[in-house]
Amino acid sequence: MTARSAGLALLLALAQPAAAQVAEPEGYRMEDYRSPVPETLAGGTVVGPEEAHALWETGDVAFIDVNPRAPRPANLPEGTIWRDKPRYSIPGAIWLPNVGYGAIAEVTHAYFRAGLDKATGGDTAHPVLFFCLDDCWMSWNAAKRALEDGYTGVYWFPEGTDGWTFFDYPVERLEAEPDEPGAQ
Repeated sequence: MTARSAGLALLLALAQPAAAQVAEPEGYRMEDYRSPVPETLAGGTVVGPEEAHALWETGDVAFIDVNPRAPRPANLPEGTIWRDKPRYSIPGAIWLPNVGYGAIAEVTHAYFRAGLDKATGGDTAHPVLFFCLDDCWMSWNAAKRALEDGYTGVYWFPEGTDGWTFFDYPVERLEAEPDEPGAQ
């Protein structure tokens, strides 16, 4: 590479706009759930795909998928067959849909706590890892909620199943935990 082309490459690299840092909100994210997320979670540990995979391989961390799912439309004509979109996720994960919204009803919060109790045996010190998709605030909100509920070993995997499958790690079809509020 000549000095001239090296200088041009340097100028082009410097001319690229820097990615804006997303600040952690004081409360929960209440809208625009599929948008850039912060790089941090106060009180929790942020992990990437390789770290998440290493934690998964230990078998010592409860993996909690909080990817939302649409409810069956109430106005479907009688006899219409409704098929939920299948959720392919990290093997062994527990799927707690719709618990990552910013504002959730008490019945949904109870469902969240019951799912965490099942995954951790009721031990708030048991490590838990929250995820959904890349740039999905649902997992950030759920991890924050777990911290506020007293969980101390909270991991957040912001790339979620998108990052997981990019590394060609295994996935399996999950069913949502029973008694999901609003499910029909």
